[in-house]
Amino acid sequence: MIGGTRHSAYLVDASLYVFRAWHSIPSDFTDVDGHPVNAVHGFTRFLLDLLERVKPSHVAICFDESLTSSFRNGIYPHYKANRELPPEELVRQFVYCREVAAALGLTVLTDTSFEADDLIGSAVHALGKLECGAIIVSADKDFGQLISESVEQWDFSRDQRWNPQGIKQRLGVHPEQVADFLALMGDAIDNIPGVPGIGAKTAAILLAHFGTLDALLARSDEVAFLRMRGAASTAQKLREHAALAKLSRQLTGIALDAPVPLALDGYGRRAPDDSTIGALFDRLRLGPMTRARVRALEAWV
Repeated sequence: MIGGTRHSAYLVDASLYVFRAWHSIPSDFTDVDGHPVNAVHGFTRFLLDLLERVKPSHVAICFDESLTSSFRNGIYPHYKANRELPPEELVRQFVYCREVAAALGLTVLTDTSFEADDLIGSAVHALGKLECGAIIVSADKDFGQLISESVEQWDFSRDQRWNPQGIKQRLGVHPEQVADFLALMGDAIDNIPGVPGIGAKTAAILLAHFGTLDALLARSDEVAFLRMRGAASTAQKLREHAALAKLSRQLTGIALDAPVPLALDGYGRRAPDDSTIGALFDRLRLGPMTRARVRALEAWV
């Protein structure tokens, strides 16, 4: 329970952990057809570690399927255009990872227009109406905008957790300012332009003084009089690139209206599907130790 809520649901940013496994585990793990399944093995291990550690009653595993079809691409066609698409062998493994999560009795959320961030944000929004807290399992700083007294973020691999105060310590801004903060900075990885020449430190100073991006842009002439290095040039940058800042803000905000379960039961943990797991694990060549861990999970579902 967080902040007095009756329940807490775990919302997992699955793609992060799939990619980590893909990069960290040798590709000599193969399925019965000889295709690499190293990411699947690592992701399955991560899921079992999570389930054994926290024994959640409510959980959703959220995947990115909108690699080129996100609604953000409609706003800004260059969004994430600098990223290479995953190779076919990894795309195949993502399918397996979704199958494993579902076979373990976990709710799986994907969408071709909304990213995993949006699915998690929409789930947080839906759960809040049900007086249910949430733990976002991810290391991604973008989730800082969702954190509140009933929502926390957990970097499972490093066992680090952030509440609203932790977000302020980590990023220098409050959760409600995170999307504006990211819009000012931009993001080279996601190809979000931001305001050229404004970094994290300057963005945090500006938001501490003005509160919001809208207020900052409306009062950009005042920036020149702030006690900060390069105040005059920063004011000029904001005037010149106000449209870029507003565009970037459309990209950094996490959507709250993606299609997700609206009832608490939609996130409920179910018993593993033995028949599906048997066939799937045979195909993936997941060994007896992994199967024993799955059987042990059934005792507390």
